[in-house]
Amino acid sequence: MELFNHSSSRFILLGLSTVLYLKVIAFITFLVIYLITLFSNLLLIIVVMINSKLHTPMYFFLTNLSMIDICFSTTVIPKILINTLAKDRSISLLECAVQMHFHLALGSTECFILAVMAYDRFAAICKPLHYNTIMSRKTCTNLAAASWISSFIVSNLVVIYTFQMSFCHNHHVNHYFCEFPPLLKIACGDTWLHELMNYIFTSIIVSLFFVFILTSYIQILSSILKIRSSHGRYKALSTCASHIIVVTFFYGTIMILYLRPHSSSSPDIDKSVSLIYSAVTPMLNPIIYSVRNKDVKDTVENNLVKEVLQSNAFLQKSY
Repeated sequence: MELFNHSSSRFILLGLSTVLYLKVIAFITFLVIYLITLFSNLLLIIVVMINSKLHTPMYFFLTNLSMIDICFSTTVIPKILINTLAKDRSISLLECAVQMHFHLALGSTECFILAVMAYDRFAAICKPLHYNTIMSRKTCTNLAAASWISSFIVSNLVVIYTFQMSFCHNHHVNHYFCEFPPLLKIACGDTWLHELMNYIFTSIIVSLFFVFILTSYIQILSSILKIRSSHGRYKALSTCASHIIVVTFFYGTIMILYLRPHSSSSPDIDKSVSLIYSAVTPMLNPIIYSVRNKDVKDTVENNLVKEVLQSNAFLQKSY
């Protein structure tokens, strides 16, 4: 099979429908998802910044998660919106590599941060007397920095190795954006080594952190069961509920996509799963964390809403 020249090649993304009314529906849907993602995550960051009561390790990592979700969604949705309207749905090799790099890096960072957040809950519930020492400001800063830096380094190595594959002349990618599984389908020659690398990378980044989170929550549950007060047990569980929901959505979809054998994968399932963790999850995360959080809701109502109402009143007086 003929190979195409890497220096001049362009991939054509085929994920979106060519039917006009479906393209309109897709554009509106993705636009709404992206706007909600930006607004809800930015709102959560602002709320944490203006409320001194929220200047705690848990909310520090939560703002990191919101920043990741904004960037994570931005690596995917704007390109999908452009391709929905444009006749030319191609993407250059360099653009594809950059998109894949940031997508992998930010996804890995989110895995890392979610694991750190589980450790924070473990320290708060299982080691309450030593919590401030364990989760000091320096420790939190170092953990956040390590998650960002290590993820981007590893992602860079993975992308460089991925694009050493030879791609066939048929460079149509049946996906919404550049990601390893669909690129593997159009690669020529023996790709078992690249597939093995994918499993190793995913197993280390995803499975290891997931096992760490699971272990943390087993110990948390054990400590909660020892609490005699039903109110105390409920309060401890409620602080973990939102995190458990987010972990289930994010890790579950990534494991389905990356840890499944390449031979048994389905393009339609892969595309749907990718959208869930790349677009839907970043939109839902701040909502999940805010709905059950009294401090966040009170800050929005007492500070932001009042400021908006005062601004409207001032503008009305001006006119």
